[in-house]
Amino acid sequence: MNETQIDYRVALAGNPNVGKSTIFNALTGLHQHTGNWTGKTVSLATGFFSADNRRIELTDLPGTYSMTAFSEEENVTRLFLESAQADCAVIVIDSNVIERNLSYVLEVLSLQSKAVLCLNMSDEAEKKGMHINAEKLSAMLGIPVIKTCAVKKTGVKELKKMILSVCDGTRVCMTEQKHEIASNHGAAAYLLSQRSKAICEACVTCSSPKKNAGRLDKILTSKLTGIPLMLLLFLLLFWLTAVGANYPSEWLGMLFGKVKEWLSLLFEWMNAPAFLTGLLIDGVYTTLSWVVSVMLPPMAIFFPLFALLEDSGYLPRIAFNLDAVFARCGAHGKQSLTMAMGLGCNACGVTGCRIIESPQERTIAILTNNMMPCNGRFPILIAMILMFFAHASFGLAASVQAALLMVLLLMLSVLLTLGMSKLLSLTIVRGAPSGFALELPPYRKPQVLKTIGRSLLDRALFVLGRAVIVAAPAGAVIWLCANIDIGGQSVLKICTDFFDPFGRFIGLDGVVVMAFLLGFPANETVIPIMLMAYLSSGVMTDYSGYGELLSLLTSNGWTWVTAVCMCVMTVLHFPCSTTCLTIKKETGSIKWTLLAAAIPTALGIMLCALIAAVSRFLA
Repeated sequence: MNETQIDYRVALAGNPNVGKSTIFNALTGLHQHTGNWTGKTVSLATGFFSADNRRIELTDLPGTYSMTAFSEEENVTRLFLESAQADCAVIVIDSNVIERNLSYVLEVLSLQSKAVLCLNMSDEAEKKGMHINAEKLSAMLGIPVIKTCAVKKTGVKELKKMILSVCDGTRVCMTEQKHEIASNHGAAAYLLSQRSKAICEACVTCSSPKKNAGRLDKILTSKLTGIPLMLLLFLLLFWLTAVGANYPSEWLGMLFGKVKEWLSLLFEWMNAPAFLTGLLIDGVYTTLSWVVSVMLPPMAIFFPLFALLEDSGYLPRIAFNLDAVFARCGAHGKQSLTMAMGLGCNACGVTGCRIIESPQERTIAILTNNMMPCNGRFPILIAMILMFFAHASFGLAASVQAALLMVLLLMLSVLLTLGMSKLLSLTIVRGAPSGFALELPPYRKPQVLKTIGRSLLDRALFVLGRAVIVAAPAGAVIWLCANIDIGGQSVLKICTDFFDPFGRFIGLDGVVVMAFLLGFPANETVIPIMLMAYLSSGVMTDYSGYGELLSLLTSNGWTWVTAVCMCVMTVLHFPCSTTCLTIKKETGSIKWTLLAAAIPTALGIMLCALIAAVSRFLA
């Protein structure tokens, strides 16, 4: 078989949450790549598999609920099927909710008559007492039907053979719905619904009624218990992330510190110039080590836990619970999910905005995602709270007070995000709000090991890789600024003096302003840059404890007002370079990228200036 020759092209279509991606992976294995369809911003995954010495290209179309082309994803899916690029379409549906998915099947058949229906999760349906007559269903639809369980790879071989038989004409499809649906646009939804119901009644029987149906949803989506339980769950998630990341971060820091000693000895043995040693070790390596040691542990904990919630079917319930609140602010209920993702990493939160169908609401979610503090900013916030505000009093331990203050700070972030979303929906991102047609998938037992592995590779390491790429040159720039003198002063000192009047106007100083600017590639470097400037060491310095850091800050004029303004600006300032690159990629627009940086920064400056003015008035 010629590896470059493609014998047939197949499209993979289906609703979200039906296991379509798992089917795609089971068919193609590692022979796949992702890219944008010509002229579109939506990415399509393409893979290859062989059947009977024929090479078949499989394109995974975006998961959509219909072919009405309201969203960019729906538009791409419809255009791809209409373009007749595919010799066959594989339509994946969830056997547990077959009636609801059959309307989508009929819509696809109105565009692509040669198809194979994949009844995924058929084992779950059988456990619930649902019996699907695949032969009768095939006869009524006019296309072959294959039962699969993608997770266990059951039925995958049969699916490959059937795809080939449809493509080469061995199995002839006898669909009759194409002209019926296409010629009745006004009554399409009604026709599809009635047709789906009739097919389901004829082909599906239940041997036993569902027990305890909806009992869990009555608790998790209740107006009384839904949101409190969600808050408790996310508090547990964040607590596990914060506590669990401390030790790995410390171990990584110690490991990188030891490697730094070895590198220094190596450069000394090589008689390397002091300038080169400082640039590469004190600049590039030190910055990279801090970024990795601070970012990797939280992401390695948060992303897998978040993915387990996603695979269990709980995340759509969260969006359902919060949709009313977000709708009042001109936003979408799914923005709650992208905000939660932003707490791990804003770049991932921005990428996650793809789940929002409406272009206007997706743009709002992208522009405001940075107002949720990511794991790179949490160390700054924790340091400020523990040093200036959390002290054992009122019968509460300092750690408990710090946790409560952090929760309040996160609640403030949420309120500011909602307020800004409302303002944007009324001004520069105006548009009709979308309907919230969200399918609540059945609860499932997550595949723990596979989910953890996928989230580590696809999210944690991907985001870390982007951060490392921008942090390496940033470390060199920061070191150069601190070690190049002009008129007896370093470039860093000249810049901090220049920004000092503005910094003090907003309750900070020039050192903090410059630290935020130089910390653009990675928020983790903000405090080390401050220490380097305050100590005038020319080398980014880590701190051994909060007591030592507090003494240094107070000796340089810091007060509780400075700490409050520092917390505000930490939450509300421009996104890091990784997030900015992601925003540009997702929106395809420099304008939206600049606005995403300007909006939180302007709001942060105004709040800090107000806090500073009030403190000066009351002093």
